[in-house]
Amino acid sequence: MQTRANTTVGVTLNVIASALFALMFAYTSLLNELKGLEIYGWRIFLTFPLLTLFIVIKGYWPQVQIIFQRLRHERYFGLTRIVSSFLIGIQLWLFLWAPGNGYGLAVSLGYFMMPITMVAVGRFVFQDRMSRLQQLACLFAVLGVLNQLAISQTLAWPTLVVCLGYPIYFALRHKTDTNNIGGVWFDMMLSLPFSLYFILQSGYVLDELQVSFDLLWLVTGLGVISALALAFQSLSAPHLNLSLFGLLVYVEPVLLLVVALLFGETISAKEWPTYIAIWLAVAVLMLEGARSLKRSKH
Repeated sequence: MQTRANTTVGVTLNVIASALFALMFAYTSLLNELKGLEIYGWRIFLTFPLLTLFIVIKGYWPQVQIIFQRLRHERYFGLTRIVSSFLIGIQLWLFLWAPGNGYGLAVSLGYFMMPITMVAVGRFVFQDRMSRLQQLACLFAVLGVLNQLAISQTLAWPTLVVCLGYPIYFALRHKTDTNNIGGVWFDMMLSLPFSLYFILQSGYVLDELQVSFDLLWLVTGLGVISALALAFQSLSAPHLNLSLFGLLVYVEPVLLLVVALLFGETISAKEWPTYIAIWLAVAVLMLEGARSLKRSKH
């Protein structure tokens, strides 16, 4: 049972993480000298040591040790770690690639839809109870998706990757009892060889870093922001059940949408019903959150 104090801590940490992720979404515009895979490579390469330092200093290293112990004693645990690392790796790459390639709005729509899919996963996989407001929010979301399907016969692939991929990833973390910062560290460790490959594949980037201190500082800043965002998000997760964790995601897509619009992307007239329906779903979830907080104070 989640206590009020634990839930408050979890909500606070999660909101901070959302703000940092939105900052990173906009930050990629400063890295126009790099390609999407290179940005992803540098993000993992720089985030990993900073995240490791954070975990050691804050005393979370035993979580990592437990994972290594479970690898030796649980037969299929290693396979779940590979799948988990792949799922989060795709998301981290897409998050950095989309803004500079015209898919910022598609990714932000995926994040708008993700709270709904997270609630659905929580309901059907973990038997979390769905309130009437959550059911209403799901109805609005379905209407928005149907409108988008009527327009293009399909949803943009980045939208699907975000709104379906993340719930699967978080569900796997819950099922395997790795829903903590140690689990995130292990996922990133498995991604490290791929990040080094993407960096080394472009000799141009390494040459530029030798002569461009500005670019060096920019990619370092990317690592710092990424490490802090992942740390705050991971620290929030143990304080929240899957449904509440999914509901809190609404903070991030609002900020991502603003960033996408600032980058020059536009919402067509045909797409407005989709966004209005999704925003209504988000508004209903916000209303439920406000009512829950009000009840908890009494």
